Amino acid sequence: MTASQHEIARSHWLRLWSAVPPSRIKTVAGELAEHFRIDDLEIAQSGLGLLPLRDGALGEPYFLGEVPLARAHVRISNDQGVSVEGAAILLDDRTSIARALATFDGVLAARLPGFEQVLELLVEGQEQIATIDGERKKLLAATRVDFSLLGSEEENDDV
Repeated sequence: MTASQHEIARSHWLRLWSAVPPSRIKTVAGELAEHFRIDDLEIAQSGLGLLPLRDGALGEPYFLGEVPLARAHVRISNDQGVSVEGAAILLDDRTSIARALATFDGVLAARLPGFEQVLELLVEGQEQIATIDGERKKLLAATRVDFSLLGSEEENDDV
């Protein structure tokens, strides 16, 4: 499937890029950095976030646990005066990946030169996730149990 055959919603971009090997992400981000000025609007950060939930019985909040988070917010500009912003928040602790994906977000959203490479990575991530989902479905099908045969005869405890 080629990138021109479909449009992927922006809300899915980070998930799809996250499925691509980090070395590929860093390579493309490095190439983009050669053509654009990339400034941090906020310094890329990583840390732990608390995962809040609500108790089902009393509706009181509690924290299930901690998850690693990395976030970045960048401005991408070129010599012609074009300036766009990109951002990323990931369930990951690598700020370099978050900054690279924030750059991808801005470049692809504004269709800046080089967006084709970023779009290719998006499609690559989509294919990777489709492969993983297919493998999960096969595993699920292999573990499926047919309970329809149980209890088809009346149980006899008298024996």
